[in-house]
Amino acid sequence: MEQGSLPEVSVVVVNYRGAEDTIACLRALFGDLDYPEDKLQVIVVDNASGDGSADRIRAAAPNAEVIEAPANLGFAGGCNLGVRSARGSVVAFLNNDARPHAQWLREAARVLRVEPAVGAVASKVLDWDGREIDFVDGGLTWFGMGYKRHAGRPDDGTHDTPRDVLFGTGSALVVRTSVFRELDGFDERFFMFYEDVDLGWRMNLRGWRIRYVPTSLTFHKHHASMSTVDTSRELYLLERNALASLYKNFSDETLAKVLPAALALVVRRATARGELDATQLEITRRPDNPANDRAPVPVSRQALAGFLAIDQFVEMLPSLAESRQAEQAARRLSDADLLPLMRKAMEPAYPLPRYLAAHDVLVDVFGLEEVFGRPRRVLVITGDAISEKMAGPAIRAWNMADVLAGEHEVRLVTVNPLCAPPDAPFPVLKVQRRDLGAQVEWADVIVLQGHVLEFLPELKKPESGKIVVCDIYDPMHLELLEQGKDDTDEQRGLDLVGVTKVINNQLARGDFFLCASERQRHFWLGHLTASGRLTPSLYDNDPTTRSLLAEVPFGLPGKPPQRTGPGLRSTLGIAETDKVVLWAGGVYSWFDPLTLVHAMDQLRTRRSDVRLVFLGMKHPNPEVPDMDIAGQTRALAKRLDLVGSHVFFNETWVPYQERQNWLLDANAGVTTHYEHVETTFAFRTRVLDYLWAGLPIVTTDGDSFADLVRREDLGVVVPSEDASALADALEKVMYDADFAAGCVERIAVVRERFTWENVLAPLTEFCRNPRPAADRLPGSSFMVRNRPLGRREKVQRDVQLVKEYLNAGGAGEVARRATGRVLKKLRGRG
Repeated sequence: MEQGSLPEVSVVVVNYRGAEDTIACLRALFGDLDYPEDKLQVIVVDNASGDGSADRIRAAAPNAEVIEAPANLGFAGGCNLGVRSARGSVVAFLNNDARPHAQWLREAARVLRVEPAVGAVASKVLDWDGREIDFVDGGLTWFGMGYKRHAGRPDDGTHDTPRDVLFGTGSALVVRTSVFRELDGFDERFFMFYEDVDLGWRMNLRGWRIRYVPTSLTFHKHHASMSTVDTSRELYLLERNALASLYKNFSDETLAKVLPAALALVVRRATARGELDATQLEITRRPDNPANDRAPVPVSRQALAGFLAIDQFVEMLPSLAESRQAEQAARRLSDADLLPLMRKAMEPAYPLPRYLAAHDVLVDVFGLEEVFGRPRRVLVITGDAISEKMAGPAIRAWNMADVLAGEHEVRLVTVNPLCAPPDAPFPVLKVQRRDLGAQVEWADVIVLQGHVLEFLPELKKPESGKIVVCDIYDPMHLELLEQGKDDTDEQRGLDLVGVTKVINNQLARGDFFLCASERQRHFWLGHLTASGRLTPSLYDNDPTTRSLLAEVPFGLPGKPPQRTGPGLRSTLGIAETDKVVLWAGGVYSWFDPLTLVHAMDQLRTRRSDVRLVFLGMKHPNPEVPDMDIAGQTRALAKRLDLVGSHVFFNETWVPYQERQNWLLDANAGVTTHYEHVETTFAFRTRVLDYLWAGLPIVTTDGDSFADLVRREDLGVVVPSEDASALADALEKVMYDADFAAGCVERIAVVRERFTWENVLAPLTEFCRNPRPAADRLPGSSFMVRNRPLGRREKVQRDVQLVKEYLNAGGAGEVARRATGRVLKKLRGRG
């Protein structure tokens, strides 16, 4: 981002008797932050520490503007006081026990600049050592308590994709100043805790988005300011502020059900936390000695916190009622619109048995499932093997489940005999085909691929009410034309009829379809039109038809590859100085590895250190047979005396979670295929791994990735079956250092489009509000029908038809048509 386009930012840091932490924070802001000094204002608000903090901070950080509050205003009031002196068009809040990454503000400012609907950036926050998560996402319970999702877990790179959130943590939040002021800032009545949840909630209700940006990074000690405070005081603030926030922000309809249940739940949390005997004042439990009946009852501070929170919530109600009136008048979005951002609203939050029992009772009695609903149940079904070694269909299904599990209750099911999955944040099940019905019954939305629909006859029926997403990224009938070349003509014909029927059944049944590229989209639109699914009403409502058929290519992890073990060089004995081109996938009939081997034979005569590595020769799915092309490739390499010197075969399959070690050892990636119709509509998933690893690409022309490589200048595109051109291309991407470096630089930009969260956005959006396809709704019919012809119009029509028949075939044709009309009448169809 050019310096001239950077906004002025005012950073507000609140201090209360934490001068040492605050000074360390300020040193990082002034010394480590990559932001122009003339566009950075740092404001420190000392919350009446009374220990000389303000003077110490002034002396240690003379560039900071120190404001002394007349009293301890809390975090909320201290921030607001700082913003009153802010000059920047952007205001950033940073806890005094936090430190920023160098790019913290630049990355936040970049998003605010290019996305005008984003009102605030929620920074990624890690612990002080950068190992564990402090904040990457926020959730909100139905009773008003916000929480940090995934807090305390290792930062493994799975949360490095930007996304919209309900709120950011106040420990690192970057906001448009005008928006912050329009909302009157943080609610100072909260003092501390949940003021950030409340601000984000109100901002979203007014239509502003809050964007989690992982590259806007900070590190936080977390609650250093609360280390000497008893937990009961924190519990009191949490309970009181949760009630205040839900009271202000829920709609009238929602609040009518939520508030009484939430109040009751505070009481049960208090008695459960304090381990109070809630029946001790039953009249039947009086002591034998009446004098003992007046003895004091001990109540722990943890229990008292809840009771006092309700008392002070009532005290705040008159002013909260005024705030509620203002918030409800200003809101632009409904509670339902924000449900996805609440993540799991029915989360009970506290693992106390008596509390959990009360939670379930209140949810049931007050009908809260109707308001917030249970998590949507999404079933992802694949026919592919799920294990450490996965092929394309399983990888795709796995990542669909992983992304959707962030908002829904998800199960990943395979009907393949091989199911030995890695650890996952969702259930992964191996199910017999005959038992799939129970899984379907559990689900609200079913995402399926391949032949799975054929195993579910009940789901194929038009009257089935289940919502079905068909992942048709693989044009199986076109693939079969190549794959079945070794079979008899009769068998190929039968197989093609069978697989085409499988596809047609999906096209007839699906409510939403996913394909992998724009080329595929055109192909499948033809299919859908021919099958009658592209109706006039659908077209009129959505001329793009993307509500029926969306592009969802394969994706990439959000985090760049990092080495975790040995790669191809140490495994295969390839020197560090050798140049390696990697074939990152299986060897199948629709590919052309033979021309590639011939190209290597040519290239070795002028580049003795060039090496070609085939990543995997054995498909991980035991149900996929070896294809003859693999044997031909081995035989050709052996005949040319290339095996073990210039061409290397990994005869098994590299585990999915280890593939980066092989990719990182390569200098370039290659994929070659023949020129045929399968190529035209294929989506070569291995090319995405090349993008992920930043490898310059050599590819045969003819598929959608060749278009991408050519358009974005990510490598070299060559004609099919041209060994000389292929050898020249391999030499260019591996030995022309300037060209290769340019490719790597451009790949870094392009690969951001292909992160799983980005590419799966159409599926994510559909699952947030899934609907049956319009032409599958029961009782659907034409809104406007043709006007019936009158008697005179019918005669005119018949006369015109007679003229046409006479011109077409004379009197005989008229007689034949008339006979057909009579027979039709007699059969009751005319």
